[in-house]
Amino acid sequence: MTAPDLRPTTPPDRRHLLILGGTTEARALAAALDGRAGLRVTSSLAGRVARPRLPAGEVRIGGFGGADGLADWLRAERVDTVVDATHPFAAVMSGNAAAAAAATGVPLLALRRPGWTAGPGDDWHRVPSLDAAAALLPALGRRVLLTSGRQGIAAFAHLDGLHFVARSVDPPEPPLPAALDVLLDRGPFTLDGERAVLREHRIDVVVTKDSGGAATAPKLTAARELGLPVVLVDRPPLPAGVPVAASVAEVLERLADHGPIGP
Repeated sequence: MTAPDLRPTTPPDRRHLLILGGTTEARALAAALDGRAGLRVTSSLAGRVARPRLPAGEVRIGGFGGADGLADWLRAERVDTVVDATHPFAAVMSGNAAAAAAATGVPLLALRRPGWTAGPGDDWHRVPSLDAAAALLPALGRRVLLTSGRQGIAAFAHLDGLHFVARSVDPPEPPLPAALDVLLDRGPFTLDGERAVLREHRIDVVVTKDSGGAATAPKLTAARELGLPVVLVDRPPLPAGVPVAASVAEVLERLADHGPIGP
């Protein structure tokens, strides 16, 4: 077997930024930095979506092999900064990024859009996990709009007597609830569209993760208008000590503070 070529591909006079992404914010950051002088930007996608929306610039798809594999890649590719712009619920990847950054001394910044905040008329039930959401559901309704992602559907597979309408980008895999309709769709979603989904499927309770952002928020407005309860799964905490930026603009400001990144 031929040994892998670990020689760096980034010239020493260029800064190398690794974006751990897949989110809207990750794509926006890659677009904002694309083509800037003196900067190499690599966006890394986990590869869990069959047809991902690719960001501008250089892209790699697939895992690194855990924290150790990511640390090796950071060293080999002379990465100067890592921006963790993964989904707010990608706890394993965020943990690996923090461990790899600590092992290599590469600065790490997490880009996290703010979570949602309940307003007047919202009937939200916050829970710490999908399992807790499943335990609460039977007391709230019988026809469930489930927007927790295809990998989260398994947490509800044991629930009998409930009918689920699960929305995901790709088809889910077993285990699945016995009564399940699957809507293959991808945001951003409109308020009119969400109203139609709730009415046509006679939904009486909504389950979602606190992903934040505008792309998937209309379902919350539609649920409020119809007086429906929403079970909202709280985000896992970020690894201790990781600084957080709430927007792409804030990331750009922090990058500029560490030296010019070109026009």
